[in-house]
Amino acid sequence: MSVFVIGDTHLSHSADKPMDVFGSVWQNHAEKLRRNWCKTVKDGDTVVIAGDVSWGMSLEESLEDFRFLSALPGNKILLKGNHDYWWDTVSKMRRFLADNGIFDIEFLYNDSIIAEDIAICGTRGWVRGIGENDEKMISREAGRLERSLISAGDAKKVVFMHYPPVYAGGETLQFIEIMQKHGVERCYYGHLHAQSAARAVTGRVRGIDFFLVSADALDFCPLNI
Repeated sequence: MSVFVIGDTHLSHSADKPMDVFGSVWQNHAEKLRRNWCKTVKDGDTVVIAGDVSWGMSLEESLEDFRFLSALPGNKILLKGNHDYWWDTVSKMRRFLADNGIFDIEFLYNDSIIAEDIAICGTRGWVRGIGENDEKMISREAGRLERSLISAGDAKKVVFMHYPPVYAGGETLQFIEIMQKHGVERCYYGHLHAQSAARAVTGRVRGIDFFLVSADALDFCPLNI
């Protein structure tokens, strides 16, 4: 069994949000994702989706996107992104999926999930320059990352985030220091597309290997980690 990751699926089976306005690479992207996923992922595998899962504004509006994901092979672990407006309390999200017969989707939030021989840890993250509450949000997300890593105990930890902890011209040191403290060697992140993706920082920084996993950066194919 294997663990895969992909970010920014931006599904919109019920929401009116065609992604091809962001470039021709996004034309029919849900079908590209389905095709590549089915070629790559097997039943029993695990796929982490690193945020920006669905354009739905509520759980109800995102239901067709959850059904789309549930029909694909493997177990799915969802991480919150900046466009996941449907995100609610974990208990409410789990209950909603169960009520709709979906049992192969889980949520990563203030905790960790063991898959194969690793602990899947992480949080949405944040970057400076979004708004006047940047420092407050970074502190809050750093706390969530630390709780996630602590919950994993002595397991080998891999971090998944939506926002990049490192980026052209800077880094969010709080996240990096927490990862260093807990012995994290790999971090996967999304959020960046098009010209921003071309400037993404990948490779080893401060002893941690960083990987960009936005769907368009992976040609809509989950990456085996």
